[in-house]
Amino acid sequence: MLTQYVFPSKLGLFRIVQHGRRWRALHDRLECGRHDSAEIALMALRNAWPQARLPLALDAWRRSTMTSFARASRTPSPRWCSAY
Repeated sequence: MLTQYVFPSKLGLFRIVQHGRRWRALHDRLECGRHDSAEIALMALRNAWPQARLPLALDAWRRSTMTSFARASRTPSPRWCSAY
């Protein structure tokens, strides 16, 4: 499962994404660092971007969870199949 927290700001999109056992702190497409917990990643983003006015708690961020698509399936998806 891939978990990420997203917060849109006037300065861009801020994300905290779980990457294995670590958490990546991102501003738009720029990685700001990797941290041991999502809370530490939030503190790092708040310290690096104080003018973005990021929330103090992760509860105020939008959380999304999805399955990881890191491995390709052996069977082709019907929409990519050229036999139709």
